[in-house]
Amino acid sequence: MKNILVLGGTRFFGRKLVEMLLKEGHRVTILTRGTVSHPFGNEVKHIIADRSRKEQLQHHFAGQTYDIVYDNICYTPNEAKDFCEVFNGKIGKLVFTSSLSTYSVDGNEKREADFHPYNYPIQLEKNEFVYDEGKRQAEAAFFHYADFPVVAVRFPIVLGEDDYTRRLHFHVERIQQDRMIGFVNTEAEMSFILASEAAAFLKWAGFSEVEGPFNATANGKITMKKLIHIIEKVTGHTAKITLDGDEENFSPYAIPASWYMNTEKAEKAGFTFTNLDDWLPALIKKIAKDNKK
Repeated sequence: MKNILVLGGTRFFGRKLVEMLLKEGHRVTILTRGTVSHPFGNEVKHIIADRSRKEQLQHHFAGQTYDIVYDNICYTPNEAKDFCEVFNGKIGKLVFTSSLSTYSVDGNEKREADFHPYNYPIQLEKNEFVYDEGKRQAEAAFFHYADFPVVAVRFPIVLGEDDYTRRLHFHVERIQQDRMIGFVNTEAEMSFILASEAAAFLKWAGFSEVEGPFNATANGKITMKKLIHIIEKVTGHTAKITLDGDEENFSPYAIPASWYMNTEKAEKAGFTFTNLDDWLPALIKKIAKDNKK
């Protein structure tokens, strides 16, 4: 049995990770701001705190040690640096949820070496970053300041019927309602991962011997045109697509060029990914069905 801390863990793939850990009998503590309820009851220890406040981390975790920590909610280098200063010498390993957003959207397949966090300039004088730069900065800070092993898991957009961002839902709903969707390039390809697989990968990253950055995505990629075609087939509606979108109808997937990852590094380390084509149509069908209720 491992003693595990999860920063986040009350919704979507973070919740699924906690469910997996509890099912295996591990001792789990979650840290959240307390704004979202969780279903775990007394199965977990729940610490309510703001992880961006170093003094709160120092207060709640004085004298505490953990085998593995999962950090799903770090977005700045200062948060990463403060975490390391609080937890250095107290944890066995950190698994940090990073992102495909650390890579530029340039149409090329992304490998881990395409963003090198170990020599990336860290900007501690800034407290606010756009999402992609925040994740780059956080990776760089963790790898620089940690005295424990760190895995940075770079996920693409994570999909699931309970996705609170509802990005895939946006497309299904608008097509069902015969409403316009704005794209930039319908030939652009993207990779995705299912929430349950994202949780399984995080667990694997924590319990295996791997360190460093790892891409994690389902096998395969899909053009936006094909994605829309699948939704049309499932719903029986013809999509209304424009390449001259506005703020109201712009797709969350409106990227100018292909944006997807290579997972050879993780596969060689022992993780087997699902195939996107095996589950995406079924997920779309479930979302479409739920929308009709």
